[in-house]
Amino acid sequence: MFLTIDELHYVDLPTLTALVAGLHRATQLRLPITIAGAGLPSLAIVTGEAKTYAERLFTFPQIGSLRSDLAAEALATPAVDEGVAWSDEALHRVLAVTQCYPYFLQEFAKAAWDVSDGPDRITLDDVERSLPVAVAELDDGFFRVRTGRTSAGERIYLRAMAELGPGPVRTAHVAALLGKRSSAFATTREQLIKRAVCYSPAWGEIDFTVPLFGDFMNRQLPEMPVAPEVDGP
Repeated sequence: MFLTIDELHYVDLPTLTALVAGLHRATQLRLPITIAGAGLPSLAIVTGEAKTYAERLFTFPQIGSLRSDLAAEALATPAVDEGVAWSDEALHRVLAVTQCYPYFLQEFAKAAWDVSDGPDRITLDDVERSLPVAVAELDDGFFRVRTGRTSAGERIYLRAMAELGPGPVRTAHVAALLGKRSSAFATTREQLIKRAVCYSPAWGEIDFTVPLFGDFMNRQLPEMPVAPEVDGP
């Protein structure tokens, strides 16, 4: 039996614990049962919390942004099938804005397609006019869903991460920006990781689980807010 589970990072801890324990027992009994799950980068940490031996049961290959040539192909090929071509400038602009992240490619390409004057070409002007539409769609759906359950203090922590720029940032630098020691935000970081908003790519580092999240936080909180009262000195 082969089970496939999408968005495995959202499975609650008791269910995930039972799932890992069941797979472990099936492996011991040499039963023909296995699981393939997809999730955000925080999944490895979540499964480790469910059962410490989970890392021996699973492999966690990273599937992030596409190579630029593959991203361009993903946009151009379906359009050609419909008798439409992208200009080189339009393609390059979408790849740059989306950072070649698969879901964002879909959303920004759809927006460009919808606003294009056509009849058989998507131009740079079409893309530029569609960007506000695509960004608004992501803000109102994709990103807002992921911050909807966060506290005010957690959102301020996310805004501080965004202030430090893209890519993994040092947790000590985030805390310093908020005028606290890193240990003061231990619970905040733990909750953000459990909600699959952030993950820790290395000791002492934290990053958003998807690209462009920092840009969203900057739009939501244009001014860097005052640090909240947190769980430590």
